[in-house]
Amino acid sequence: MNRTTRLRRVRGLLLSAGVLVGIAGCGGGGSNDSDGATTLPDVVLGALDPAMFKAGALSADITTESCTLIGGTETTCYRITTVGTPADAAVGPFCPPTITASADEGGIWFDGSGNIYPLDGAFIANLATLYNDVNWLLYDPATNLVNVTDTEEKFEGAAQPTVAPEYQQQCVQGTLEWIDGGIPATFLIPVEPVPLTTPAGLSGSIGVSLNGIQLAAAAPVDAILGAYTIAAFDDCGGHLNPHDGYHYHGSTGCTETGVQTDGHAALLGYAMDGYGIYGMLDANGAESTGLDECRGETDAVRGYHYHSASAGENMFIGCFHGDRVATGTDGDLPPNGPPPR
Repeated sequence: MNRTTRLRRVRGLLLSAGVLVGIAGCGGGGSNDSDGATTLPDVVLGALDPAMFKAGALSADITTESCTLIGGTETTCYRITTVGTPADAAVGPFCPPTITASADEGGIWFDGSGNIYPLDGAFIANLATLYNDVNWLLYDPATNLVNVTDTEEKFEGAAQPTVAPEYQQQCVQGTLEWIDGGIPATFLIPVEPVPLTTPAGLSGSIGVSLNGIQLAAAAPVDAILGAYTIAAFDDCGGHLNPHDGYHYHGSTGCTETGVQTDGHAALLGYAMDGYGIYGMLDANGAESTGLDECRGETDAVRGYHYHSASAGENMFIGCFHGDRVATGTDGDLPPNGPPPR
């Protein structure tokens, strides 16, 4: 699928270290057969199916081990270790080079307003009007060149919650080269989901996509815009930071590869509580009307599962229906500092 086709798909949706992401844990390992290969448990309805991950997404075979969920339940988790780059899609482009650049030369931007903006030159030139703030100036008026984080120093200075003045007024983008080709991540996800009596709020990682990329919580748009930066996404809703590497903040159709034979929305990945996350729209372009507050529902084929929000909403799901492994040493905090940008 070329970039123009992907961007049209994004618009169609609108219109219709390895980082140890789950670290509670304990020792143990998966059971082995007589040949030494790991024998994984039978898949429970609604639960994670290891066979669904794309070839090339994982850096090691999926194993099982003992783990403890936030609520204290002792259970068994899958250990899933990803490569750190998408198995089936290119990374980028992100920022347009000039204010006359076409949409094909940049990625997209979304800020939680429900809108998905093509990151072309006109978008950069119009930021002061869009955000009603005359201080925006992400380009050089003398040359029409966009201010892009074109060095590792600029990237690291701008891709963080607190941005020094010298790194403001930048379209922020990174390269895989600056993060050693990609940052692997390890996810501990319950083999059998454990539903909660009261849904839990979102923090840290939301889950993992079928092509091996972290599904991150909402991008901190207020902080990004407050620093007069645009943390550009590519057409798949992903971007890079120095801590988490490449990660997704929204579903644009690129990751929805687990096609369902009954026309149900395609599977895109799994949440940290073990339930599947499916696309927003089914094969007929319709959104389910029976979703709960977490954007979940139950059917006889998939059990309980989520449906992603539109990328323009800057989110995947609304809350966690099930319990999960803590992602940090202090309750439920990200293991590597501030939320991903």
